Amino acid sequence: MKILIVEDEVELLSAISNYLVEAEFICEMAPSFDLAEEKISLYEYDIILLDITLPDGNGLDLISSIKKNKFKTGIIVISAKNSLDDKISGLDLGADDYMTKPFQLSELNSRIKAVLRRRSFDGSELIQFNEIEVNTESRSVNVASLPVLLTKKEYDLLMYFLVNKNRLLTKESIAEHLWGDNIDLADNFDFIYTHMNNLRRKILACGGNDYIKTVYGMGYKFTEK
Repeated sequence: MKILIVEDEVELLSAISNYLVEAEFICEMAPSFDLAEEKISLYEYDIILLDITLPDGNGLDLISSIKKNKFKTGIIVISAKNSLDDKISGLDLGADDYMTKPFQLSELNSRIKAVLRRRSFDGSELIQFNEIEVNTESRSVNVASLPVLLTKKEYDLLMYFLVNKNRLLTKESIAEHLWGDNIDLADNFDFIYTHMNNLRRKILACGGNDYIKTVYGMGYKFTEK
């Protein structure tokens, strides 16, 4: 799952990012309104952690744009302001949650998981797609009741497919989602084929079906059709 952290306090920004990376999220950082606006316009995120008070703008102004153009993205406002008006404004604009600084990173992690469950999986920790079952809390996968040992990238790829099943996903969007800003260092997308083939092979080995369909010249779909 991919997260954008919009926060101008460098130490807090780094602390949140490091903690969430350890929790196996993919994190990108934006210490300013302008950079956040640019990233939001270019990339897809599962969750955006959004500070209200930024040096070059008000974080609340980003919420309407996010909800209009990135309707699947969850938003958690993080702010030093403990104002009821700010909290109501953020939630009324479409934020999914609101946390007042200072907060425990473990609680932030729990809030992120709760928003992901509500938005993508109807509030459940278990995702069922035919014979494939994923427990998002333990990050475990079963296919036809058999456990499947996936690498982190293979698990992230499967989750990205499940969240976007029946949607066309380009190679570029898959690579950017799995590697974030680091994708700029890649010479090509050959590594996607490796992870794709490994995921497909492991699912088939347990008696599962091949739901990864290639749309030639365009990308991939995870679908029964």
